[in-house]
Amino acid sequence: MRFASPLFLLLFFVAAAVFWYFIEREKKHKSSIIFSDFRLFKGVGNFTSRKRELLWLLRAGAVIFLILALARPQSGLRTEEISTRGIDIILCLDTSGSMKAEDFKPKNRLEVAKSVAADFVKGRSNDRIGIVVFSAVSLLQCPLTSDYGAVIDFMKNVELGMTTDGTAVGNAIATSVDRLKDSKAKSKIIILLTDGRNNMGEVDPVTAAKLATAFNIKIYTIGVGKEGEAPYPVDDPMFGKRYVYIKEDLDEPTLRAIAETTEGLYFRATSAEALKDIYKQIDKLEKTEIKGIEYTEYTDHYISLLLIALLLFVAEIILDNTILRKLP
Repeated sequence: MRFASPLFLLLFFVAAAVFWYFIEREKKHKSSIIFSDFRLFKGVGNFTSRKRELLWLLRAGAVIFLILALARPQSGLRTEEISTRGIDIILCLDTSGSMKAEDFKPKNRLEVAKSVAADFVKGRSNDRIGIVVFSAVSLLQCPLTSDYGAVIDFMKNVELGMTTDGTAVGNAIATSVDRLKDSKAKSKIIILLTDGRNNMGEVDPVTAAKLATAFNIKIYTIGVGKEGEAPYPVDDPMFGKRYVYIKEDLDEPTLRAIAETTEGLYFRATSAEALKDIYKQIDKLEKTEIKGIEYTEYTDHYISLLLIALLLFVAEIILDNTILRKLP
């Protein structure tokens, strides 16, 4: 609520001064008729003196509403027009056998990667997100969508050994690029997570990265796994579950080259907390552009106030000349 012409509200002070002047003057110059016996007019004086105060109230009310009408009170409906330029993101997850290593206890590498990626999805807005999984073969697990609930459900269904064991990083990038190349989004990115080196597939990883560059796609690469050896669970038919230790086989130079080729960044995650921090950094680097234009539509209410003022003035005139008529 606002007043379009608030200066008219200063008239309240003028009106108050005028009313005070006339009330004081009327007190001093009351006209009267001398009667020898007041019993003849018993009740008449009471009616005309006290009831006529109503006329002053009507007049004051009319003036108040008239001044308010002149100030033009308005109520506004505030509207915000938002334009967004979203980002298309492919989460590319390694599901090869080595992702079963449990150096990110209490879960294995893949389960931690899924959990952290799901939190990343929950924190996004106005973006489309898809999932590509790979080992020896790359597969589209979830197409690009803004239905984050569906993305998280697809993420939960990602499992180890979804295809033949191996690590085809180049093919995974190529599959991700294929899903992004026709996108009209402001920014297109791939977040590639792996714990190994390219040992399968027909496409070289750096060549695939150059293909991504041709379509203005940026790649963030994440290498997971602690340095040195990592505990790996094995189901022994005789002794049950036991652990063996596998050596680190992460090809950091290639992952760094992939990121640099596409003007992205390479990260190394040696713990679950480090992986969470990496996704937070990527989240800050890749923000959706949101532009807001706020405007307000106002509706005038002075008509109703003028009508009230007019009714009060008319009521005063009618009463002043009828039942509240003043004797000469």
